[in-house]
Amino acid sequence: MPKQPREPTDATAPLRLSVDRTSPVPLYFQLSQQLEAAIGQGTLAPGSLLGNEIELAGRLGLSRPTVRQAIQSLVDKGLLVRRRGVGTQVVHSRVRRPLELSSLYDDLEAAGRRPATRVLRNLVEPATAEVAAALGVPEGADVHLVERLRSAHGEPMAHLRNHLPAGLLPLETGQLESTGLYRLMRGAGITLHSARQSVGACAAGGDEALLLGEAAGAPLLTMERTTFDDTGRAVEFGSHVYRASRYAFEFQLLVRP
Repeated sequence: MPKQPREPTDATAPLRLSVDRTSPVPLYFQLSQQLEAAIGQGTLAPGSLLGNEIELAGRLGLSRPTVRQAIQSLVDKGLLVRRRGVGTQVVHSRVRRPLELSSLYDDLEAAGRRPATRVLRNLVEPATAEVAAALGVPEGADVHLVERLRSAHGEPMAHLRNHLPAGLLPLETGQLESTGLYRLMRGAGITLHSARQSVGACAAGGDEALLLGEAAGAPLLTMERTTFDDTGRAVEFGSHVYRASRYAFEFQLLVRP
């Protein structure tokens, strides 16, 4: 007899989900927050199926529209996706990166992701006025450009452009695709000491949207960073674009005494 296809299991079944009807917080939001926390903690792993909305609604004593609204809010955040013939599936949690002197490769690895890199360009070119000012070299001087697409779990996360002083260290494409740039710099004896950084936002243009798998006009996070070694020399100028639906920067704010 031919094997019958296995019924998809409801990944939320073992979760302790509950709602507080006396709380002023909307019921759909209470549920979405619990599901988002489970995704962020890895309890709901990428690829997990949420199962039937009717069953989840019955288990929690909620209306189906309330459950649907909770799930849709996570679909809108890019944490869940509805697949025809499959159901509602966990995509991944958003990467939350602390604002410190670390590389995206290291942050993804520390978060249990599987970082992968595709090198788009690896060449020497004349420094533009912006790059020259950041690196402290004359405009038109040779600088090394490394342009990469960084992915996690097979999905694009960020488009990275880094300029370095020419001859600072060997930068082979194979190495750049197997590890992070900062690791290569440290391995070459460069001590990264401090950085000047700015974070912003932009709308995805056609080429950027296609590269990152976003719709044209989708919000993107931007970051520019100039990194200095322990002698005060500028050793890298990065201009990066991140998918806002998959990525967030975290700030720690302290109160002045």
